[in-house]
Amino acid sequence: MHKKFGLSILFAFTLVVGFGGTSALAEVTAKLTTAPNVPPAVKRGTDTVVVHLQAKEYVGELATDVKYSFWSFGGTVPGPMARVRVGDSVEFHLSNAKGNTQPHNIDIHAVNGPGGGAAFTTVDPGEEKVFTFKAKAAGLFIYHCAAGSIVDHISNGMYGLVLVEPEGGLPSVDREYYVMESEFFASDPENGVAAFDIQKGLDEHASHVVFNGKEGGLLGANALKAKVGETVRIYFGNIGPNGISSFHIIGEIFDKVYNEGGFGGAVGKGIQTTLVPSAGATIVEFKVDVPGAYALVDHSIYRVAKGAIGHLVVEGDPNPKIIRQGK
Repeated sequence: MHKKFGLSILFAFTLVVGFGGTSALAEVTAKLTTAPNVPPAVKRGTDTVVVHLQAKEYVGELATDVKYSFWSFGGTVPGPMARVRVGDSVEFHLSNAKGNTQPHNIDIHAVNGPGGGAAFTTVDPGEEKVFTFKAKAAGLFIYHCAAGSIVDHISNGMYGLVLVEPEGGLPSVDREYYVMESEFFASDPENGVAAFDIQKGLDEHASHVVFNGKEGGLLGANALKAKVGETVRIYFGNIGPNGISSFHIIGEIFDKVYNEGGFGGAVGKGIQTTLVPSAGATIVEFKVDVPGAYALVDHSIYRVAKGAIGHLVVEGDPNPKIIRQGK
């Protein structure tokens, strides 16, 4: 059943070629980015932001020699990141491509209302639904599909992050990155392509635990970059769908942690590892002092063997006052 109805979502914002259209209410077009890139800071007052989303399916690489039938927002896993500000009105359009096979919707954790918007957006193939919500709370929020058997939609890749900036925005930093952890429960390949295995999900036995949608999503050419002396901010989401992440960067200490992605509360300082619940998020900041390759991991350490590892590659001059070999 799950293989038969596999599909994904194409996520996009208005007024971008190939990603939507126009609206009489549109005053601002929110920029979107695919991981690990982050949209630019919002430098304006509150406004109306128009979003268009469309359904699409694709087969892509989950791991070396493992093709997978993904469901997604934006044709990528995770889906694109959006950045608005508290007080904005977000006019959200969800369409479902005519060639798709089942209904979809979206639950945006930044929404106050039934199903986080899912109650208004369940849409059949070839149709479109629209709803508008007020971004009342500042923070970093998950979005995901909640249609039908919700486990299928989440497990196949239908999720991403929305940042709702506080009034006045966030302090500027040198680098910002979007990273998302997710579990996959891949079946044995059929015709060379794996799909969601619900029994593995029920048993909570993930075949893969990855950053940014695939094994190696933050390794090699996909590694994050920084220079000595720069401050890095990572917007980190964990969709689960089962596991709690123990997010850690080997060789770094988080100068700031916005607990569970919220603003206005206590900010953690000098944090080694931070817990991120399933369908939760966090924001971490740190200054890099010395060059080298720093490993991002889920410190539930056996998950590293399933793919939960990435690199931040830092360039610059050594600093023996911070660390050196020998006396």
